Amino acid sequence: MAGRQRATFQKRQKEVKRLEKQRQKAEKRAARKLEKTQPHSEEGFDIQQPFEEGEEAAEGSETQHPLSDLP
Repeated sequence: MAGRQRATFQKRQKEVKRLEKQRQKAEKRAARKLEKTQPHSEEGFDIQQPFEEGEEAAEGSETQHPLSDLP
C-alpha cells in the first residue's frame, strides 16, 4: 500500500504546481492589461522634440553652429 501514498503525493504536487503556474499567468495577464491602460511608462525611450532656432538645450549647455561665423 506504500505505492498508493506515493501516487497520491505526486498527484498533489502536480496539482500545486498547476495552480501556481495558473496564478503566475493570471498575474502576467493583469500586468499586460495594466500596461495597455497606461499610455507610456518610464521604462521606455524618451522622445525628444527638435530644438527650434534660438532655443538652448535643456541641459543648459550652449550648442554652437559650425557655420554661424560664415557671411
